Amino acid sequence: MKSLISVIIPTYNRAAFLERALTSVARQTYKNWQVIVVDDGSTDTTFELIQNLQKKWQLDGLWQKLEYVKQDPLGVGAARNKGASLAQGEWLAFLDSDDEWLPEKLQWQIDLAEENPQWPLIHSEEIWLRQGVRVNPTKKYKKQGGWVFTQSLLQCCISSSTVLIRKEFFEKLSGFREDFPVCEDYDLWLKISLKNPVGFVERPAVIKYAGHPDQLSQSIKAMDYYRVLAIDGILNEDFPHNEWRTEAQRTLQKKCAVLLNGYVKHDNMKNYAEVLKIKERWL
Repeated sequence: MKSLISVIIPTYNRAAFLERALTSVARQTYKNWQVIVVDDGSTDTTFELIQNLQKKWQLDGLWQKLEYVKQDPLGVGAARNKGASLAQGEWLAFLDSDDEWLPEKLQWQIDLAEENPQWPLIHSEEIWLRQGVRVNPTKKYKKQGGWVFTQSLLQCCISSSTVLIRKEFFEKLSGFREDFPVCEDYDLWLKISLKNPVGFVERPAVIKYAGHPDQLSQSIKAMDYYRVLAIDGILNEDFPHNEWRTEAQRTLQKKCAVLLNGYVKHDNMKNYAEVLKIKERWL
């Protein structure tokens, strides 16, 4: 029997993009899926869009596959975790509401998962579009499979919309940090890649849209603060290789130095003492 994949789409005031994301799920060549839309307190026409789409999907025989739940605004991490708690599938797949899957995305990943049961997570290559124009990522953003911990330290090298992860494994790690408004994915991928190799589909399976003003990466400054908190937490773990710990400490020191200089330069000392304490803890 084919594995059930629970697709989780967190959304907040994304009615303009959400139908595109959902349609890309409906067009998957792999058919054994359910989709859970977690509305994180939208005030736009998201609910009306879902109602209209449910009517259309009913005609297509897909209405039972679509579940919609609305919660008070708690952030993207909490929205994804809520979706995971409702998921019935053995596997979880995450799709940001402004992104889009290629039709073979789930099939490529489930095929790879069946061939490699040791991988708890499989991600993929993606296509970047910024304001409708394709952008080629620089070398430092190159994606890969296997042991990616040191690569994951520099930036978030796994995109949430590309991820297929075993539900049991996700729950074991307690999901995404709900106290992080951003970089909750960076934190989770660090925890996973420290102890596990990951699978990778080398073909683009996702179209990632960037450049619109409501993206969290555009609205929150000093995101490295949350990356510092994530590395600080991971340094309390047992490391399989001493050189990985050394690299984690080196990366943390660099990020702390940049943050501390920025706090002084912009006369914003809110997190200065906390970051200084973390920096000194891992000297």
